[in-house]
Amino acid sequence: MKTLKNIFTILLLVAVVSSCGEKKAKYVFYFIGDGMGFTHVAAAEAYLSQERGVIGMDTLSFTRFPVLGIATTYSSSNPITCSSAAGTALSTGSKTNNGMLGVTPDGQPLTSIAYKIHDAGFAVGVTSTVGINHATPAAFYGHSKSRDDYYDIIQELPQTGFEFFAGGGILSPRGKDKDQKSAYDIIGESGYKIAYGIKDFNTKKDSDRFLLVQKEDSEDAVPYAFGRPAGALTQAQIVEAAIEILERNEKGFFLMSEGGQIDWAAHSQDLASTVFEVIDFSTAIQVAVEFYKKHADETLIVVTADHETGGIALGRHHYTFDLTVIDELTSPDAPHTVADYMGNDKAVNDLNERAGIGWTTFSHCGAPVPVWAIGVGSEKFAARQDNTDIPKKICSIMGVEF
Repeated sequence: MKTLKNIFTILLLVAVVSSCGEKKAKYVFYFIGDGMGFTHVAAAEAYLSQERGVIGMDTLSFTRFPVLGIATTYSSSNPITCSSAAGTALSTGSKTNNGMLGVTPDGQPLTSIAYKIHDAGFAVGVTSTVGINHATPAAFYGHSKSRDDYYDIIQELPQTGFEFFAGGGILSPRGKDKDQKSAYDIIGESGYKIAYGIKDFNTKKDSDRFLLVQKEDSEDAVPYAFGRPAGALTQAQIVEAAIEILERNEKGFFLMSEGGQIDWAAHSQDLASTVFEVIDFSTAIQVAVEFYKKHADETLIVVTADHETGGIALGRHHYTFDLTVIDELTSPDAPHTVADYMGNDKAVNDLNERAGIGWTTFSHCGAPVPVWAIGVGSEKFAARQDNTDIPKKICSIMGVEF
């Protein structure tokens, strides 16, 4: 018995020493592809392959990561989650009901890991390609029984002290009745420098706290990647700007960056926009990959989704699909221009039919979503996990008490 006790003590000491010796992540990138399931990614990869005239699936920046896991996404109230409930799970490690944001099902406030990480001395950035008070980004700083209380939610942003925010704009910046003080003015008066586009950012980046949006008083998302006008703000530019501000902090940083319009495109069963939004998301993640290459022993990149949207299927004909028909939209003799294709249900349906792509719904799906990871502690994500596990693992890897 004494021998067994000694062996147990030795094993316990080894475990403690091993745990203490684990490398902690100094820099963490947390990418969330809104609505992005496995098949959305596969469609983008197949498109790139077919563009080269071959059968296969070319890898994206994040599908080359060495670690792949899956995460379940159900909410407290539904087997199929909404974005605010999923955002709450991914930011706080707790489930809530559909339609609720940053609070428990009975309305009690939850604490996002962004606050915990910031309190531990790290710089924090929260960004999206849609409105910065939309469900996913708002879940990292806001609290509300209704995700649609955009004006109330945005009031919490300047109180966080987080170093960097970015998005297409602010939803309902003057309230539902447009009779409130502009949220832009409130944020600016609180000490945040507001930049309108990358050129403006480059003239103001000496500030310690930033809000970057695409244009003055914007309430819109950044333009879709498909048919994007020249000079428009992109997610890759947002990530580059965030790094420039956040890496000033000597302790390190945490950056959440959402690709929000993958979801919007899939809600519309818009094949072309879905494919190009995933590719654009990959381009933004490549910015983080380049940073990782310079700080490989200090950086963690996690890529996941809040849920799947649309139920996209690669195949509705006999053993084939052809995503190159998307290119017809940009050819000189295209039956539809990019502008009149997007939002045109008949044109969208015709393209899906000819491409051989099927969809099951205009809403969300309940399937588990992928989790890719690379860098310090990434092996912890190589598992079947719940979405609430992801923020807990990030805190652990950063050495932050959850």
